[in-house]
Amino acid sequence: MTKEHENKFSLSQAKLEKTKPKEHSKETKQKAHSKETKADPKDLKIAELTDTLQRLQAEFENYKKYVEKSKAEFLKYAQSDIIDKLLPILDSFEMALKHTTDKEKLIKGIELIYSQLYSLLEKQGLKKIQAKGKLDTHLHEVLLKEESDKEEDTILEELQAGYMLGDKILRHTKVKVSKLLNPKDSKGLEKPGVFQKKK
Repeated sequence: MTKEHENKFSLSQAKLEKTKPKEHSKETKQKAHSKETKADPKDLKIAELTDTLQRLQAEFENYKKYVEKSKAEFLKYAQSDIIDKLLPILDSFEMALKHTTDKEKLIKGIELIYSQLYSLLEKQGLKKIQAKGKLDTHLHEVLLKEESDKEEDTILEELQAGYMLGDKILRHTKVKVSKLLNPKDSKGLEKPGVFQKKK
């Protein structure tokens, strides 16, 4: 080997020696960086749950909007349906008003309208609350009390009709009921449980 070749060989080895540590240093840095950037499993789980929650919230908001829209449409068409059923009653009112000078025809017209309206409401589930016999505080509301020889809290008169829609009370029946007679105002009637003396 010539001197020139020996010098070149020596220079090549020197270069190799210089470059090796640098490559090693670069590789070490990459490994360290990789360890730093590697995500914690807990952080990944938190991110996943956060994403799921956000999607569920968005879906719930969309569902709420859909329900509100559906409800509005239902009410709109429900009103349309009931109004359509009321039109024949409106026609009957117009007919009755044409006969205001004829009392008999006017009365018959009003009776027909009442019958039509009540029949329509019955078909929708309306029921009239009976106002007979004993007072039922769940169904009746007492407006007046009147002394009577009947048993206390017996319904004497219906003052305003009450109604139910299915099992729900829309309005209580307003009634007048009996109360016990005052012995002083009984005008000869015996007080319950007391015998009058013979003259």
